[in-house]
Amino acid sequence: MRHQIVLLQISMLLCLGVAEAAENLPAGDPVLGQRQFAQCTACHSITADGANKVGPNLHGIYGRKAGSKADFAYSDALKNAGFDWDSERLDQYIRKPSAFLPGNKMAFIGIAKDEVRANIIAYLKEGLK
Repeated sequence: MRHQIVLLQISMLLCLGVAEAAENLPAGDPVLGQRQFAQCTACHSITADGANKVGPNLHGIYGRKAGSKADFAYSDALKNAGFDWDSERLDQYIRKPSAFLPGNKMAFIGIAKDEVRANIIAYLKEGLK
């Protein structure tokens, strides 16, 4: 019984750590994020009325429902994701798209560095309003 209580306490702490992960993201720099986003422009446009490329135009993505841009053919995984893009979800998706949302069509391995992801998210949130 005592062993089970200890395991329960450990699993609760692990869950709390995952929930707090997005809150603990470093503060991003949108100016650096704009430069670091350059690699993304191979597949995504970012201007207000920009065309889609291999991936959808990302202008205004922050707060938008996933898979909802009418003029882009999203995977079923994104069309049925059922969430709005926020810092936490963008962070998880940019870190490793295939792990965060299996079945999506984004053929990008992801960005491992927390600071780079935080900067890109700050750019998507603040720089593309």
